[in-house]
Parts: sequence; C-alpha cells; structure tokens
Amino acid sequence: MASIEITDDNFEQVINDNPIVFLDFWATWCGPCRSFAPVFEAAAEANPDIVFGKIDTDAQQELAAVFNIRSVPTLAVIRERIMVFRESGALPASALEQVVEGARTLDMDAIRADIAAQQAGGSAPAGA
Repeated sequence: MASIEITDDNFEQVINDNPIVFLDFWATWCGPCRSFAPVFEAAAEANPDIVFGKIDTDAQQELAAVFNIRSVPTLAVIRERIMVFRESGALPASALEQVVEGARTLDMDAIRADIAAQQAGGSAPAGA
C-alpha cells in the first residue's frame, strides 16, 4: 500500500484506527526529504499491514508544532497511540526496515507499564 497524506483533518482517525503508523515529516524544499521519499514509499509497499503517512510540515504547521518538529525529514512511529520512535534525518532502507521490525516486536504491555510507573511517581523503567 502506498503512503497516505496526513492532515489535521485525518490525523486522529489514522492514529485511532491503525495499530502502527509511521509518520514522515517532510517539506517540498528539503533535499534529504526528496532522497528519503522513495525509501519511505518502498517500505510502505513492502509492509501493507502498517500505515505510512506523510506530513508536509509547510502545509500542516499545527501538526508539525504538536510534534515539535525542528528539522526535516523526521520519522516518528506511533504504535497503539504511543510514540515509540522518533529520529531526524533520512534513514537508509536497511535502517528503516530495522525500525519496522522493531515496531512490530515491541512489548506494548511493558511500555504501558513503564509509562504508568513514570506517571505515578517517577519510578525507574523496567530493566533500568
């Protein structure tokens, strides 16, 4: 499946309706963004069970602000409504595939427990 355009209008629905969402924050004037675009599209085609969305930071300034985007491209991964990965810079295909596999294999119960512990009083995350 090809990537989809994410806007203020569809962001919440995409995040709520899909267990794993990869977000590519990009801009038309950004050379590294143009270089990363075919890598992102190839990953989208190779992983039809994951939603790959593109957010044009110039057109979607509010979304870029919510994510505190300071440089493009920036990749963010949201699994079960929790951001589990974020990195600025264009990733090579092999690194992006590692992020895909990592997102699939995360223990979300452990992540939710860590978040709950941190919110309850700053306890150290499990395994720390």
